[in-house]
Amino acid sequence: MTVKEMADALNLRIFAAGEGMKNKVEGGYTSDLLSDVMGYADAGYVWITLQTHKNIMAIASLKELSAVILVKGFEPDEDTLALAQEEQIPLLGTTEQAFEISGRLYRLLHP
Repeated sequence: MTVKEMADALNLRIFAAGEGMKNKVEGGYTSDLLSDVMGYADAGYVWITLQTHKNIMAIASLKELSAVILVKGFEPDEDTLALAQEEQIPLLGTTEQAFEISGRLYRLLHP
């Protein structure tokens, strides 16, 4: 499944997209600790977080993540949005809690 297909299926808001919408989604990782994501998220995963600062995009790029989903209606800082566009990593959003969107993504990937 691509990021675009995932975003459509989960009705996610798109803050930044670009060519990254064609990225394959291999799995998901939910955490608000950057060091945790650096240590355990795999390339191709979608990161679910409430963090909105630009360091999330640096981690997403370093780990070659497919996309980042912001939860609880949070919106990215301007510098986060600029970095997402520069790195071509989709930055998406939802009003749902991390628990809810994590479960929905899991069910989508494992029907």
